[in-house]
Amino acid sequence: MDFKDQVQQLAERIDKQKDVIATEEATKNAFIMPFIQALGYDIFNPFEVVPEMDCDLTKRGDKIDYAIKKDDSTIILIECKHCKQNLELHNTQLAKYYAASNARFGVLTNGIEYRFYADLDKKNIMDEKPFLIVNMLDLSDTDIEQLKKFHKSYYNESDILSTAQELQITIQIKDLLTRNFQEPGEEFTRYFVRCLNDWKSTAKQIEQYKPILKKSIASVINDIIAERLSVAIKNEEQKPDTQVIAEQDENIESTEKQSDGVVTTQEELDAYNVIRSILRKNIDASRIVYKDFKSYFVIGVESASYWWVCRLVFGTRKKTIYIPTDDYKSTDKIDIDTIDDIFKYADKIEACGQLALTTLENWRSKHSK
Repeated sequence: MDFKDQVQQLAERIDKQKDVIATEEATKNAFIMPFIQALGYDIFNPFEVVPEMDCDLTKRGDKIDYAIKKDDSTIILIECKHCKQNLELHNTQLAKYYAASNARFGVLTNGIEYRFYADLDKKNIMDEKPFLIVNMLDLSDTDIEQLKKFHKSYYNESDILSTAQELQITIQIKDLLTRNFQEPGEEFTRYFVRCLNDWKSTAKQIEQYKPILKKSIASVINDIIAERLSVAIKNEEQKPDTQVIAEQDENIESTEKQSDGVVTTQEELDAYNVIRSILRKNIDASRIVYKDFKSYFVIGVESASYWWVCRLVFGTRKKTIYIPTDDYKSTDKIDIDTIDDIFKYADKIEACGQLALTTLENWRSKHSK
């Protein structure tokens, strides 16, 4: 079972058991220890996971619930609370333990929500705000990819710190935008006033613009939503017959809806670039496109969903390419070990590209009459 499957299975268990977990200790046993195990650490090995580790600066016997170690160094501190506890009330406790350790990451959790902290502002002083918050009852592929960076097999402190900096800034920007979209602040409004008035502004203008700006933002968001719905409806109405054929393979079945939880990996992009380099011998590169879904990554001509060349299903242990055969009536499966192995099947990919191109041209000819 790969990491994603383990995390999703744990999330399902949490959803079923959360209402019967009565104590903090039960939360640790049912939710948090399995989470640590999913990260690849042996909870029964004191060289990897240390329960109740001393984090005592005040000589009061302060202990962190769990410390994760790697190469004899503490890398992550985990402070646990009961699954019904509000974590907002407990971050100062974790900060105190953090200062007594050399760990660069601290986690505050109630087994359902995990808040990840670092010391980006000042070393060995825990930041006030977490750089990552993951809710196990509302997991996205993005969340799982971020959690994976803390896995024993992938852990790299400098990489995580770099990502943490970006995530922290992203959270701050999103919070700032959300607040101002809901109720425009003075400085936010001043920018628009100045843009529309030769870079001049007055207090009276700012007050006048605030409600107008709020309505304008809401209008723009509504227009974007309406436009996307319109495009989706139009595409559905124009769906060609080949789409039905393209959905036949049960192993890569999808709802064909792009989701906010979709994560496009570097491996998928690398594979796309290899396949595009093969196809561009006979097809203009600008016509070779891709679209990412939760269960697979598809490459096609002009419309990846309709006139597809191949579909990629890349797991942590297995990489598979599906190609259409017999005029989209069936599919073949190709297993590869590395991205470079794609070149071994260049002839088949070129043939699939020609099939997609021909199908597209036939469809256009039919619907142009």
